[in-house]
Amino acid sequence: MSKATRATKVLQQAGVSFTVRTYDYDPDGGQIGLQAAEALGEDPAKVLKTLMATIDGRPICAIVPSNQEVSMKRLAAAFGGKSASMLAPAEAERITGYVVGGISPFGQKRRCPVAIEECALAHERVYINGGQRGVQLHLSPKDAARYLQAVVASFAN
Repeated sequence: MSKATRATKVLQQAGVSFTVRTYDYDPDGGQIGLQAAEALGEDPAKVLKTLMATIDGRPICAIVPSNQEVSMKRLAAAFGGKSASMLAPAEAERITGYVVGGISPFGQKRRCPVAIEECALAHERVYINGGQRGVQLHLSPKDAARYLQAVVASFAN
């Protein structure tokens, strides 16, 4: 498994501080974020999942703690939209250039607006997918939000 991905490269180029942690990804393991939290021995609230959705037909990226679900209505409102829905996995892969289970908000092939769940910013450091299955980046959520120019909002249940 390579620790260098498009995600790590863009963060390095931008001078964002992070460390890489890897774990054995189980393709049959169910919820990817919770699987990563367990494998890393970390609180699921600090291991964020990257979800791809659409708001009024426009693709967006939502980052939320792995132990929470997204309220589509509140996610749409965070972007001033009316409706939100999850992207199909194949569409998410096409837009991001990453494989499901390894989708990172950093270094996506097609840059989309990003929202990060505000409760994630309460932690000093969090884990966000590093662009490959089994690769997590440990970094400041504030640095991540700043780099991604993310909307910070409450959209999780």
